[in-house]
Amino acid sequence: MLTLTQDLHDRIVAHARQDHPDEACGIVAGPAGSDRPERFVPMLNAARSPTFYEFDSADLLALYREMDDRDEEPVIVYHSHTATEAYPSRTDVSYAGEPGAHYVLVSTADTDDAGPFQFRSFRIVDGEITEEEVRIVEAYA
Repeated sequence: MLTLTQDLHDRIVAHARQDHPDEACGIVAGPAGSDRPERFVPMLNAARSPTFYEFDSADLLALYREMDDRDEEPVIVYHSHTATEAYPSRTDVSYAGEPGAHYVLVSTADTDDAGPFQFRSFRIVDGEITEEEVRIVEAYA
């Protein structure tokens, strides 16, 4: 199960909506070994595409060095789907290189802010996709 604060949930959704019609992407880092997302890090979609996302390699390297210095790891790796449901594509699965991370997908297919959007979390390990429950809390205990 993924547990995250309402603030982090809202920031991920806002980033997805802001970057629409392109896919948004980013990471939420947390203390190593804690499984607790804390630090929101929106990233630039270097592909600038409505159907594909790619982290800028230099930005990603800098982020991993920073996380290492802070004894953090990527707890959530997120991105949006702009025209399809929030479910990992074959490309998403092939790029899922963090077996301990929660892979969050937000669908922005409905962009008028009036309808529902999808916010779903998955574990992706060795090509196997497992959806997990998302629990939103005001603050961590």
